Amino acid sequence: MKRVLVLLLATLFALPALAVDPSEMLKDPALEARAREIGQALRCVVCQNQSIDDSAAEVARDMRRAVRERLTAGDSDAQVFDFMVARYGDYVLLKPPFKLGTLVLWLGAPLLLLIAASAIMLTALRRRATAPLPPLSDEERERLRSLLGR
Repeated sequence: MKRVLVLLLATLFALPALAVDPSEMLKDPALEARAREIGQALRCVVCQNQSIDDSAAEVARDMRRAVRERLTAGDSDAQVFDFMVARYGDYVLLKPPFKLGTLVLWLGAPLLLLIAASAIMLTALRRRATAPLPPLSDEERERLRSLLGR
């Protein structure tokens, strides 16, 4: 049983390694290293927070191919990033620049957290501010006892 579990875990951790197909790799090791570095910084546009190097999606394969074509054509890393941003927008970068168009990416989660914390605090303050209910009168106690059958 342990062997099966270890084999399953090893397979699970090896899945990202299968994303870049050997047929996609460049023959020049220096260019391939640059392509892998760029691929780790680019987001797959159909996967959630997964680099194109780690994704097995068809779009990621096309994006990896485009990166390698641009590098083979002599583009610098910056030119490859510029090409991908022009094609897919700033969302394609795993670390998008902080600018007006990416404010939602940078500030969305902290803003939601702040709104939720504020709502919780307001609810707690409102509960504190409500006056306690007055004690039951003798008539109300009798009525309650009769309703409860005591």
